[in-house]
Amino acid sequence: MATTATLTSQSNFVRPSADKYRGAVVEDLQLPPAFSLPSDEAISRAIEMAYERDFSHIPVLDRKRKLLGYIDVAALKSKWEAGEADPSDDVEKYMTRFKRTGTTYTVIAPSTPLAELEDFLSRNIFAIVTDWDRKFVLGVVTSQDLENFVSRRGF
Repeated sequence: MATTATLTSQSNFVRPSADKYRGAVVEDLQLPPAFSLPSDEAISRAIEMAYERDFSHIPVLDRKRKLLGYIDVAALKSKWEAGEADPSDDVEKYMTRFKRTGTTYTVIAPSTPLAELEDFLSRNIFAIVTDWDRKFVLGVVTSQDLENFVSRRGF
C-alpha cells in the first residue's frame, strides 16, 4: 500500500523572526577591559589616555568608584584647543553628569542580548556596561563595536 504525503505551500508557512544575533549577548563582543577616570584626573592626562586606547567616551567615577558621569573626549579636546579648558583642570568640571533622581536608566550588563543593545544604541551614542546592580563599570560599547562583531561573525 502506497502512502501519499501532501506538502503545504511554502508561501503559507510563516517563520518566526529569527534573532539576527543568534542569541549573542554583550559579553560576546569581547570588549576591552573597563577604563574609567577618577573625577579629579587632569584633562590633559584624560585626553592622552583616551587616545592611547582609542576611546571616544570615558566613564568618570568618584573616590568610592561610583559612576558619576562621562566625558566626551572629542568635545573636551576641542575646548582645550580653543583655550576654553586648562590642561590641569579636573575632568569633573567638563563631564556630563548622570541624573540621580527622576531618571530611569537601562542597565546594559554582560548578559544583555545584542538585539536589546542595538535598540539602546539606536537612541544613544554609547552604553556603559555594568553589573546588574550597577556597582561596577565593566566597559563601554558603541555602535561600532556592534558592527565589528557582526562583520567578524558574518551575520
